[in-house]
Order: sequence, then structure tokens, then C-alpha cells
Amino acid sequence: MKVLLAEDDQNLGMILNDYLTAKGYETILCRDGEEALSTFKRVGDLSICVLDVMMPKMDGFTLAEEIRQRDSQIPIIFLTAKSMKEDTIAGLKLGADDYVTKPFSMEELLLRIQAILRRSQPEETEQNQFTFGRFAYDYQQRLLQHDDHEVKLTSKESELLKLFAQHINQTVDRTKALKVVWGDDSYFNARSMDVYIAKLRKYLKPDENVQILTVHGQGFKLVDLS
Repeated sequence: MKVLLAEDDQNLGMILNDYLTAKGYETILCRDGEEALSTFKRVGDLSICVLDVMMPKMDGFTLAEEIRQRDSQIPIIFLTAKSMKEDTIAGLKLGADDYVTKPFSMEELLLRIQAILRRSQPEETEQNQFTFGRFAYDYQQRLLQHDDHEVKLTSKESELLKLFAQHINQTVDRTKALKVVWGDDSYFNARSMDVYIAKLRKYLKPDENVQILTVHGQGFKLVDLS
């Protein structure tokens, strides 16, 4: 596994680099955003990007946008001293897979990397029950439950929510969602999907930690911030 690590703090960068290397990851350390982008363009077969948000020359958010324009699938984790939920949402909207707030333990970061890499290579197993935030969702029954309240979903709502739940905290490509749920990506179906997503967002509103985000130029992401 090859990790692109962008961290301008010299001490932290070296500690992370040495730790991940010791755990068997080929780690490439960059000191600023411009160096990281140049490295990303030059190096092939990267498995994951770990990006500090506050860096000189190019910040982590801008760097993530540049990376996403070239590779919409590679996992991204943000490292930041910021803890505001708005910053977390901003990072997730850019297509990040996770967001780790400093200070953090090396073990925590490693576990998050391992979890994301496992999700990027999912097993072909059928799952029909899901939990996210305070919601429980039963695909077969088409039931979305929150505390003592439950919503009976339509067939299309249920299919769409299942697709998002199968890729929790991951971006689902808009075209893929249309083809999986509607069978094709026609303009009419795209407008229909927007209506159904608006309905799902309304159903999820009771838990502010669960949201369906629009990832610009890519698709949608069901996130669980709890």
C-alpha cells in the first residue's frame, strides 16, 4: 500500500512517516500542498492520501480538489487542528473519506486508514439492514426508524438509500446511482433522482449527524458524523 502524506509540521510529518513505514506502508512525505500535488501527478498506484488542511503554498482543501479532478476514487483523509463541524462538512463535500482532528494517536490514524482501504475493496456480500447515527434502516421492509418514529419508504427511496448506506461516508457517482436505481442516466431520471434525494434528506433531518451531501461534479455521499 502506497500512502501520499502531506504535512508541513516537520516533527509530526516525520513521526507519521516513520510510523506508517514501520506498519508496512510505502509512505511518501511532502512538506506543502504544491509538492504533494506534483508528487501525486508523478507517482502512480497510490492507495490513499493523508492531507493536512493548513499548509503553505496550497492548503489541503485546494489540494483535494486538484486530486479529485484527476482521480475521483482515491481515498482521502484530512488532518487538521480545526474541530468545527462546518469544516468537517466542507472537507467531506470535497470528497474526503475521513477527517481526523489533531491531536490524535498514531493508532487511531492507522485504524482509520485500514478501515477506508477495506471499504474501497468491499466484499460481495448482501446486506439488508443498516445503522447510521440514530437511524435503523431495513431494506427488505423498506422501513427507516428513528427513536420511536418510523417512515415507510417507497421502492425507489429504499433502493437509493440502500445504495448510499452500502457506501457510507463514500461518494456515490451520480451516473452510477442513476443506472443502479433507474436503469439509465437520462435527463428525466436525473431530475427524478433529485426529487427523491430531497425526500430522503427530509426523512434524515431529525439527526443532524446524518446527512446526504452533494459532492460537486461527482455525486452524493451519505455521511455519519456521530
